[in-house]
Parts: sequence; C-alpha cells; structure tokens
Amino acid sequence: MKKGDFIWGLVFAAFVAFIVWPKTHLIFVSLTATHPYFVGFVKFAILATMGELLAIRLSSKEWDIPYGIIARAVVWGLIGMLVTLIFQIFAGGITASMAKGYLPGGDSKILFAFYVGSIMNLTFGPTFMAAHRFSDTYIDMKGEGIQDITVTKIVNRIDWNSFISFVVMKTVPFFWIPAHTITFLLPGEYRVLAAAFLSIALGILLALGKRK
Repeated sequence: MKKGDFIWGLVFAAFVAFIVWPKTHLIFVSLTATHPYFVGFVKFAILATMGELLAIRLSSKEWDIPYGIIARAVVWGLIGMLVTLIFQIFAGGITASMAKGYLPGGDSKILFAFYVGSIMNLTFGPTFMAAHRFSDTYIDMKGEGIQDITVTKIVNRIDWNSFISFVVMKTVPFFWIPAHTITFLLPGEYRVLAAAFLSIALGILLALGKRK
C-alpha cells in the first residue's frame, strides 16, 4: 500500500464518518435542507475530485495530481450545484407527468424512479458530461502551455469516439440509469447521501473515459 492509498482512504473514511455518525448526520441533513447548493458544491468538489484521482491511480498504478487540481475541483463543485437543481427539476417533472397521465404508472414508486433515472440520464446526462469533458480538456491544454486556446482547438482535441462509445453508450445504460433508479427509490434525504457517493463513481468513470 502506498502513502497515497492511506491518505485517500483516510479522507474517504472521514467523510463517511461525518455522514453516518448520528450527531453529524443531523448536521449534514440540516445543511442539505437549508443550503442545498453549498452542500452540493462541497460534496462534488471533494468526492468527485477524489474519484478522478482514484481513476488515475487505477489506470497508472501511481498517485498523480493533475495540473489545475483546484480548478478541476471548482468545476466539480459547480456541477454539484447544477445536479442539486436538476434532481429537483426531474423529480418534480416526472411526478407531475405521471399525475396527469403523460407517463403511465400512477403512484408507482418503482416506475417513478425508473423514469427519473432514464430520462435524466438520456437527456441531461450526456450534455453535462460533454461540457465537463470540454472544461477538463481546456485545463489540460493550459497545463501543457498551449497558447491561444480556442473552442475549435478544444473540440478537435477531445476523443469524441471514446466519449460516445464508452461514457454515453456504456456508462449511461449499464451504470447511471440503474444507479439513479435505486437512488430515487430512496426517501428524499437519502437521495442526497446516495448522490454524494455516486459522485466518486462519476469522477472515476469520466476520468477513465477520457483516458480510454
């Protein structure tokens, strides 16, 4: 075991302990209810970045902090704020659509969770993951000292074949739809906890997708 393994595991254990320990769990739930965007930012900035670092460790067998780690964490945090809003939009929209008969199922909780997981990941999911690939590539190019970075240069640099074939065609149907179906079967307060840990998987999958 490398020193980095111990540090990563320690940070993860500390986060889990904060969520699980009854007194701090109440604090976490309360903060989520009163300051959802702040919690969303912190949650993704920490855990998704940890997922990205773990992906590097798994693929290269070494711990390596990429250029612009703070900028990457801020991007993850902003994504966390966006996901916080998107969860509410899709959950509310699916509930209304089922109530009005636009989607079959009536009061079925299983179909509700499946609709949210499927529609969210087939529409919003690929869009935001492509945007993240764009921002990540920009940071990579800055780290390489490339001058006059343009949208065209960034788009041409991205391996869209890998993005479509792996991130969209594999992770969306085989991981994200099932994972978010389970997430939306949980009570509202536990969806936040599930999303917190899924953000680690998000960092891993997007980083591995880029390396592929």
